[in-house]
Amino acid sequence: VQLQASGGGLVQAGGSLRVSCAASGTSFSRYIMGWFRQTPGKEREFVAAIRWTGDATYYEDSVKGRFTISRDNVKNTAYLQMDSLKPEDTAVYYCAARNYCSGNGCYDLNYKYWGQGTQVTVSS
Repeated sequence: VQLQASGGGLVQAGGSLRVSCAASGTSFSRYIMGWFRQTPGKEREFVAAIRWTGDATYYEDSVKGRFTISRDNVKNTAYLQMDSLKPEDTAVYYCAARNYCSGNGCYDLNYKYWGQGTQVTVSS
């Protein structure tokens, strides 16, 4: 499956942004979708994940209550709605896909497919 992330940009602290991940090539609904982020010199870190039908979602603690992951299996697209953004949310955001994970197992980097990343910059 090919993943294309988009929607990044520059936003002021406290603002909102939605990034999208469009999938092509195979059955999107068969994959768990995840969002990760990375800043220079740091490891890529888990942000959020959503299971096949959206019945379960997982979030890193620092984004709980501010970010919302969703998916549209008709449009083959996953979304990450980011509200109340903080300067420390500044990073390149990557979407990723895998066939299976559960609970904390979705937090690791063992995703099979990765998108190219989209830059999100939050100014103070």
